[in-house]
Amino acid sequence: MELVFIIAAAIIANMGSVFIATSLFFLKTKNIDKIALYLSYLAGGVLLGAAFLGILPKAMNKLTPVPVLQTVLIGLLFFFLLEKIVLWRMCGNKDCERHSEATAPLILIGGGFHNIIDGVLIGTAFLTSTELGWFMAISVFSHEVPKKFGEFGVLLNHFYSKSKTFFLSLLAASMSIIGGIITYFVFANTKVLLPYILAFSAAGFIYVSLADLTPEMHKKTGLKNSVLQLIFILLGIAIMFIILHHK
Repeated sequence: MELVFIIAAAIIANMGSVFIATSLFFLKTKNIDKIALYLSYLAGGVLLGAAFLGILPKAMNKLTPVPVLQTVLIGLLFFFLLEKIVLWRMCGNKDCERHSEATAPLILIGGGFHNIIDGVLIGTAFLTSTELGWFMAISVFSHEVPKKFGEFGVLLNHFYSKSKTFFLSLLAASMSIIGGIITYFVFANTKVLLPYILAFSAAGFIYVSLADLTPEMHKKTGLKNSVLQLIFILLGIAIMFIILHHK
């Protein structure tokens, strides 16, 4: 049953975000940008809430705080290097030092690799508990939706057709299923590693929130935008708190 949940959650979290992003095909660019922006604010709070209210407490229930925090530190460094090497975060402007012709392929390749990691995180969470598994799936979904909006925009701007954009994005998203299945068969019988993997996954969420989403928020420094950002971040954290304490 755990394997079924892992596959279902991976499909919902990663492939589901692709289907939602297809709304971009029917919206005006101005509306798309605004929706994606608000979702990115919300995702920042969801990821922080997931890491600090859900994942890290679970890890510390199974392991003492020192090795958990050491693993978080290693994880942060790993995701920094990963971003440098595979360029899984898309460029934010057309004058990026990356060659523009390579931007679209890099987004798809990097996104596929990132989705494998998402599958590993979801699989690990389900091996800990069903509740944490769905909690993780919701967290992944929250940051994949605005990410997919941005990716779709770049692919379409690089003259990919709508159908090609959709199917290639769906293929990249399906890599999360592979990550989840691998995790299930590799780690199901070695649960001593689970708190380390949970700490590592928390590092990934913290990194995405603080190194990827937060700098984008700082591009808008007005009082109105700052208050709006804080509201959405707190709303994201509140959503995770409510999910965790729904019983």
